[in-house]
Amino acid sequence: MAHTDHRTMRRVLRREIAGTIGLLTDEHDFRAMRRYRSFTFDDHAAYLQQVETVLKTRAAQGSHTTLALFDPEDYAAYCAQTGLDPEAAASRTRFTAELAATGPTIPYDGRPLATLVPALVDEAVRQATWEYATTLLSRLGPCPTCGEDIGKAAFTRASALLVRILDTAPPGDRHLVTSVSGPPDTLVSVLHADQDGHDGHDGTRLDEAEVLEFTSVLALGLATRSPGGLVMRTSRPDTADRVYGWRLRAGGLEPLTASEVFDAYCTDAESGELISPESGVDYCEPPDLGEESTAPGHRH
Repeated sequence: MAHTDHRTMRRVLRREIAGTIGLLTDEHDFRAMRRYRSFTFDDHAAYLQQVETVLKTRAAQGSHTTLALFDPEDYAAYCAQTGLDPEAAASRTRFTAELAATGPTIPYDGRPLATLVPALVDEAVRQATWEYATTLLSRLGPCPTCGEDIGKAAFTRASALLVRILDTAPPGDRHLVTSVSGPPDTLVSVLHADQDGHDGHDGTRLDEAEVLEFTSVLALGLATRSPGGLVMRTSRPDTADRVYGWRLRAGGLEPLTASEVFDAYCTDAESGELISPESGVDYCEPPDLGEESTAPGHRH
């Protein structure tokens, strides 16, 4: 009887243990891992099928599983730094545990891997963009004129601008995109700000990680006076979508005209050729953001 009770308790405890699976999301990374003899999979599609089976089994048993992005190059570097044998399965387990604490992850929620993999990749891109923008902001140092930390001041301004943009937006679900051009890369960040109701009186749902990344990229554009822009699309049931935006200029936001927004949306970014406008979309001028929409001389 006591032995049975112990087994029952162990089953209960197993359900209490949260797990993480380091996922090789693409064929290139999968091939890179095959150089290790202890990695016994030889087909990426079959590997993903087996992972999905394990995820479903754990979910059926009441266990929570997190998906992490497993990067073979990062794994090799981790083993070199820690002195671990990259051939050992225990080393992959330790690296995956490290990913769970510091890397991009998403919870397994029952959706198929074909849906979850792009979401995991997006999360990885978002975290990398945030880290890169934050690093660049921290390197700007103090203002030579007033001594204020330029990066922190720009982040504060960007946060206030984002609040103002959301406060002045029409009710509905908002999809914001900001881009900042400059060496070496163009940074792009997306923010979803969906309302619990569409009458303008309910709260707005925001993902904290998205907000941090979006604000950091916008702050970088403001602080470095880099070219870029910010566009918002608002959607409501039974109402035409509204699209408007601003360009980044001289460390501030300058409103785009309706025709400029129309041209941007109806021009192919790669070929430069005109494309047909979407039906049920109004291209319009943005609301007034107040004094922040202009750029005085000394401003971070």
